[in-house]
This record gives sequence, structure tokens and C-alpha cells, in this order.
Amino acid sequence: MTPRRASALALLVAANLLWSGNWVIGRAVRDAFDPVALNFWRWLVAALVMAPFGVHEVLQKRALIRRHAALFTLLALSGVAAFQTLVYLGLRTTTAINAVLINAAGPLFMIGCSWLLERDKPSLRQVTGMLVSFVGVLIIVSRGDARTLMHLEFHRGDLWIIVAMPLWGLYSVLLKRAPGELRGIGFAFSIAALGVAMLLPVYLVDTLASPMRWLTAAQTAAIAYIAVGASVLAFLAWNRGVALAGANAAGFTLPLLPAFGTALAILFLGESFYLFHAVAFVVILAGVVLATYRPG
Repeated sequence: MTPRRASALALLVAANLLWSGNWVIGRAVRDAFDPVALNFWRWLVAALVMAPFGVHEVLQKRALIRRHAALFTLLALSGVAAFQTLVYLGLRTTTAINAVLINAAGPLFMIGCSWLLERDKPSLRQVTGMLVSFVGVLIIVSRGDARTLMHLEFHRGDLWIIVAMPLWGLYSVLLKRAPGELRGIGFAFSIAALGVAMLLPVYLVDTLASPMRWLTAAQTAAIAYIAVGASVLAFLAWNRGVALAGANAAGFTLPLLPAFGTALAILFLGESFYLFHAVAFVVILAGVVLATYRPG
């Protein structure tokens, strides 16, 4: 392996590890933070960290951003404000292991959103892959018991995660329409700042409904990690890794996220890993590979 490829692999692995920690921490602090509050502080801190590097570029490109105001608004709504709030909501009542395994089906939602928005008609292989992965998701929400499906006794937290996934698919597809003149930190800062502005009114309403309290050291560390580690550093590592290795090669590292997330949940949260989790992960991964593999 060449040094360039080794560096790319290390960066991509690091990005997936950092992202997986977000899901585990979201589960760990579920009783300390309202989902909106946790998401608000995550992106506020991330935006402040990126501000020294992104504000100048955003100000230079403000006319460009105004021309694409609707697109930037949808990106911030789907990728920052709504998606992660729903994830944190789901993590209040489901395990981190369930959540990261359902997240493994993300590429299939991207294919579906691409078909709806771009009229990019899926092939028979892609449709088959989506159906296979959907079976894997059903195995998770039913806990491997078909009787649960027959009586529609789904776990509420799992359903919130499933509802969140199309939003990530929407965000991913809309990214293709983002103007090439604004990328990197400037682009990320603009989306984060817009997302924070959307979350602020809801956060203030939630704050008025509950008494003000000081954060503990552990809660402050959790916010710092998901804001700096899972938002800023993971983003930079992923983008650099993609630039070095290419998008196709990078895509094959995405199954590391549920693998890392499962290991961290067992190690730090004491969650149990059952046979149905293993079966579901294999089924979801098989569907993703079937739908996204491009021969030759």
C-alpha cells in the first residue's frame, strides 16, 4: 500500500470512528439533554469553531449564497436541524446498537431520494438491494421475532431513526446541487450557521419550559466531542480522505461506522449484542453492496 493510500485509509477510518462516537454519546446523555438542546449546542459550538476559517469565505460569497438561498435552507433543515434532532430523539428509547445498524441502510435512502428528486431511475439490482436491506431493518425493529411484525409492535426509538434516514438521503442528494464556488469549511460553516438559526427558536421555547441548569464536566465534554470531533474533525478527515482515495473507495469504509458504533456501545454503555443484530447487519450490508456495487 502506498503512503498516499495508507493516509487516505487512516483518515477515512478516523472519520467513521468519530461519527460512531456521536451515536453512542447521544444515547449516553439522553436523560441530560432534550434532543433539540443537544443538537443546538452541537452545531452552535461547531459553527463557532469553524467561524474563524469560514466567515471570511462566506462573506465573500454572500451573493452566491443568496442566489441559492432555497437550496442552502433545505440543506440546513434536512442535514443539520431535522436529521440529527430525530436521531437524538430516537436514541432516547432505543439502543445505540440498533440505531447505528439501521443507519447502515443509509445509502439505500440516498438511492430512493435520487430517484424522487433527480429522476435517476434505479436499476433492478438497486431495487433488489433496497428490498434486501429493508429486510435487515425489519429484523432489527422486530428484534428478530416475526410475531412483532405481525402485531406491529415496533420500538418507538427505532421508528424515529427510520424517519430520520430519508432526511439524510435528501441532504446527500441536494449536496450534488451545491455551487462549486463554495466548498470546504466555508460551505460547512454556512450550513451549520443556518441550522443553528433554525434550531434557536425551538431551543428557546424548550428552555423556557424547563429550569436553567449548569452543565456537568461530563456533559460539557460530551458537547465538545460531538461538536468538534463528530462534526468538524470528522468532516475534515472525510473530505481529505475522499480527495486522496476517491469517492468510490471511501464508500466502502462506511460499514465501519456501525461496526465501531456497536463496539463502543458494548464497551461504554454495556449494551448487549444479539444474534439478530449480526444477521441484520449482514443482510443490510449485502443489500447496500448489491445496490451500490459498480462492476469494472
